[in-house]
Amino acid sequence: MAEAKIRLFVDQPLGSGQAVGLNPDQAHYLFGVMRLGPGAALRLFNGQDGEWRATVAQAGKRGGVLTCVEQTRPQQMPPDLWLLFAPIKKARTDFIVEKAVELGAARIMPVQTQHTNADRIRQDRLQAHALEAAEQCEGTFVPPVDELQALDKVLATWPADRHLLWCNEHLTGAATVLSRQERGPWAILIGPEGGFSEREQARLAAMPQVVQASLGPRILRADTAAVAAITLWQAALGDWR
Repeated sequence: MAEAKIRLFVDQPLGSGQAVGLNPDQAHYLFGVMRLGPGAALRLFNGQDGEWRATVAQAGKRGGVLTCVEQTRPQQMPPDLWLLFAPIKKARTDFIVEKAVELGAARIMPVQTQHTNADRIRQDRLQAHALEAAEQCEGTFVPPVDELQALDKVLATWPADRHLLWCNEHLTGAATVLSRQERGPWAILIGPEGGFSEREQARLAAMPQVVQASLGPRILRADTAAVAAITLWQAALGDWR
């Protein structure tokens, strides 16, 4: 049996014997770049049906057909964890999205704060980064990346049952705080490089869903803080336990 090294995300149902059509970009990647031909094996996932081993049934320059053979991994959903963060420089924002996917975030939500440096994002590009990260890290789920929203707007409709971990460097350590919490719907909020405004801090402090904690004695860059916070949450309340 040929070894299937290539993984590809497809937006189609997957199942035994299922035929999967390819768009021109996918066909170019598989047949033009990776040089696959009829009978070659690869692995597919769609975020819902797990991972499937498939073979190339038809190969063309602008399209092709794959056939699902067998499931190689069941669907694995991440914990119910959202990541909210203020966008920073392009490469570092890409890094946050990539690592959030690898570490097991279920939703990625860029937010505009009063001190956010970036006033726009390319949501489609960030979603593509999330997809690529899932392909590369053997994931079966691709978290949605939301459009940039004002933090005030997000907080105005915040679910009553979802805890929000506010990474506040002025308080006690996150590991101690999280060890006292219950599992369930959660989110993590990473602030901008300039910190939250006094008004934003007051609003967060007044929300009953908010849990405040620091990420240690050192000031972390926003991208490092996102990785550290997700890691601590996963170890205490997520699927790393």
